[in-house]
Amino acid sequence: MTLNPLANPKGVKLLCELCQKPAFVQCTKCRVTFYCGVEHQQADWVGIHEKICQLLIPLRTPHLSFLSSEEQRKKREQDLVHRQRNMIDLTRTTGQKLLFEGKHEQAVPAAMQSLRFSIDVHGLDSIELVPSYLILAEASIGLHKLSQGEEYLAQAQWTVLKTPDCSSAIKSKLARNLGLLYAAQGNYEESLRHLADDIFHASEEFGTDDIRTSGGYFHMANVFFRQNHMDVADSLYTRVTAIWHSHLLRIVTARTRKSDAQSGMSSAVVELEERVVESLDEAQEAEAKQVLHSIHDIREQVTNQDAAAMATVGHALAMLYYLLDDIHKATELGQKAQTSSESREHKDDELAACINEFNSALNQLPNKMNLMPAEYS
Repeated sequence: MTLNPLANPKGVKLLCELCQKPAFVQCTKCRVTFYCGVEHQQADWVGIHEKICQLLIPLRTPHLSFLSSEEQRKKREQDLVHRQRNMIDLTRTTGQKLLFEGKHEQAVPAAMQSLRFSIDVHGLDSIELVPSYLILAEASIGLHKLSQGEEYLAQAQWTVLKTPDCSSAIKSKLARNLGLLYAAQGNYEESLRHLADDIFHASEEFGTDDIRTSGGYFHMANVFFRQNHMDVADSLYTRVTAIWHSHLLRIVTARTRKSDAQSGMSSAVVELEERVVESLDEAQEAEAKQVLHSIHDIREQVTNQDAAAMATVGHALAMLYYLLDDIHKATELGQKAQTSSESREHKDDELAACINEFNSALNQLPNKMNLMPAEYS
């Protein structure tokens, strides 16, 4: 994209979106975002600005409030807060997604934007800032900037300590990031302690078998894997796979039933059904890919493969790609999972039947394409 060079009028201080140093170029698409140079513009564009460029215009365009009535001003303020809250959700989800994809540097601009909007809406001392600090901390750890990661985590810890009614969900995320930090430092004992805290708090908030709890099990398994405690790591990977498999199967089953029933429903009922059916957001999709592929790869590299474990993780991946509308990949993984399920001496008939039914449905998709919901057609 093109940039406008700036000659700042005297007294006007325009600052770079990323580093807050004096800005000398302007985004030509929104014209409300400025940078110290092309390098930071490109980093911001790839990280988050491409998604929010046009959304920033109403947030940063000044209004002549003295020309408006009190009612109009209140309505505008409410609209502004609503837009800012939406931006917090969008930028945080994007930042988390980029982390799961291993794009730590690209996650930083998204996390910084989420932090700015959180400060605008909630103030400097709010617990609502912690998720943004944690994304910045995890990005720093991924970039091997451990001291910077510690600083963000210290800020998050201090905010949590000052908030007696802090939710278990936030405590879980903080503990997970501390576990990742200590693992990166090679302090595995301390890492496992914090990951155990993560699982405890997540279980309190979501239950022991929720995908939001499974991340703690997964990172704990990785630590045991690094320590060559393969039996413990394997049991934890199995637990993570089972949680994701159950979750994805529930979504696929619900969507399949919705698809079969839609033809006889009124539009109002269909709309209600669509709201009820679970789905994955962008970050959860990226997390599922990262976690399940990691476990699948580890399983494949083992000399004595566990066919049951391979079948379960393969089927979970097949369902994931079905939900992502990659039917070719779903079919390929589904067939591999079926082969694994049929090669076992002690066959799990229920799992084999489930995989077989799923693959049969996939094989019929080309003939039923017009009957599928919009997200699959």
